[in-house]
Amino acid sequence: MSLAIDHLVIAAPDLDSGADHVASVLGVAPQAGGAHPRMGTHNRVLGLFGGMYLEVIAIDPAAPAPERARWFGLDTKPMRERLRDGPFLAHWAARVERPHDLSRWQAQYPDKIAPAIPMDRGALHWRLTVPGDGSLPAWHGEAASAGEGLFPTLIQWDVPNHPGISLPRQDLVLRRLRGQHPHAELLRQGLAWIGATALIDIEQTDGPPLLSADIDTPAGIKTLR
Repeated sequence: MSLAIDHLVIAAPDLDSGADHVASVLGVAPQAGGAHPRMGTHNRVLGLFGGMYLEVIAIDPAAPAPERARWFGLDTKPMRERLRDGPFLAHWAARVERPHDLSRWQAQYPDKIAPAIPMDRGALHWRLTVPGDGSLPAWHGEAASAGEGLFPTLIQWDVPNHPGISLPRQDLVLRRLRGQHPHAELLRQGLAWIGATALIDIEQTDGPPLLSADIDTPAGIKTLR
């Protein structure tokens, strides 16, 4: 399977604080994005070099509660507690490139890949993997699982002009995506299975999982956490 980093996900208690967090690190704030009625969320976005972008996402207080659990674990207790400390780099998405088909791949391996659900926002149409309970995806092995934002959501765009192409590119280049996890080897196994080994560096840690991105900016390398 051919995969590429599609976007980084900043989870935030609200869009203003999320945009301020990004601007304080990278020197530029994300621009207005839009709403996701099916998930009860909204976002702001920032174009990066290399066909990728950054997304700030938060629960939309003006939207009705969705009929299902929101994505990226936003409804879970651990995420709500974590967001009390402010916005943070919570997750990332890997893009499935054509001619491969995400829905067909998921149907072949439903025990390893979460359901690929259709989404739209304006003229944008895409599919991405979201567990039924809305949790962040994980790779499951014997007596353990590895994820907590480090195992990617898979996405496939059904329009040629996706945000990684259409957004204005800022002078920002992702140099390295890094993860620390107490089950690093299990996570590496899952990343190898989906073909994402080269996209993120995983290190062993005795502490909690952590995702960080080293981004080249006009002011030098900055680390987004």
